[in-house]
Amino acid sequence: MTGKDGLSSSVVETIAGFTAGIATTLCLHPLDLIKTRLQAFIAVDRTSSNRVGGSLRVVRQIFHRECGLAAFYRGLTPNIIGNSSSWALYFLFYGNVKDILGTWRLRCNSDGEQQRRELLTSFDYFIASGSAGIITSVLTNPVWVIKTRMLATGSKSPGAYTSFTTGAMQILRSEGIPGFYRGLVPSLFGVSHGALQFMAYEKLKLHRTNANTRNGYTRELTNMDFFIISSISKVFAGSITYPYQVLRSRLQMYDAHLAYRGLRDAIVQIWATEGLAGFYKGLGPNLFRVLPSTWVTFLVYENTRAYIPKVMLNGS
Repeated sequence: MTGKDGLSSSVVETIAGFTAGIATTLCLHPLDLIKTRLQAFIAVDRTSSNRVGGSLRVVRQIFHRECGLAAFYRGLTPNIIGNSSSWALYFLFYGNVKDILGTWRLRCNSDGEQQRRELLTSFDYFIASGSAGIITSVLTNPVWVIKTRMLATGSKSPGAYTSFTTGAMQILRSEGIPGFYRGLVPSLFGVSHGALQFMAYEKLKLHRTNANTRNGYTRELTNMDFFIISSISKVFAGSITYPYQVLRSRLQMYDAHLAYRGLRDAIVQIWATEGLAGFYKGLGPNLFRVLPSTWVTFLVYENTRAYIPKVMLNGS
């Protein structure tokens, strides 16, 4: 689909998502590392709680044992590659599926003047984001396996990957192609998180846009609007789907094949030894991390998506 300025909407979505992924990673990588370390630590010491004290203990250990502040940026390269490519692909596929569904809804609706976006239902947004999430997860899972393992261990730990390429070669030699797809099943389950989040985000954004319409004139949404809408949608989705992140991290650890026979076995073991609370380990730092991440991602995405066509129009 091409806008009036001749710029493909798919290109705009891809660039906006790519930019948002890079910005989010650069700003919040240390928190991602702490969350991953905490989940790895709890996987070994299952009597640990998920209180703030556990997070502070992990922070102190990283700082004192792994060369100070620089240790908090271990695994930055695969995280940037994973986040930027994931968001670029996600928004690309998400936008295209929405366009397809919008066109189909428009053809089925007698009111040809109604905008396609207004015709989309909550279920349409759920399907669009879910489809985009599945495709993106399959394409980028190898990057997340390497990233998780690098973040879960210090650079001086035995067997730790020294770089992204080294990690990829070691996985290929020791585990083969299947090694790159460890944790894919819970990742696919996690697609429901994005589907729920985007369903809520789009409907809240549309509701706010309609509220801003007066006498046929619609005031553009502000950064504060995006801030509030993205927060509500993230909390809504996160409160429902967090356990899949714990399962994914456990299954992507170095010795996961020794500890668990698969997803079902991981679920059974966590339930037997840790109870329901085991599926919410690391939730504290995760909540602390995901909201800033959501704010950065959506603010950068929405502003970049609005800015690119204006630059193209002014330059033409």
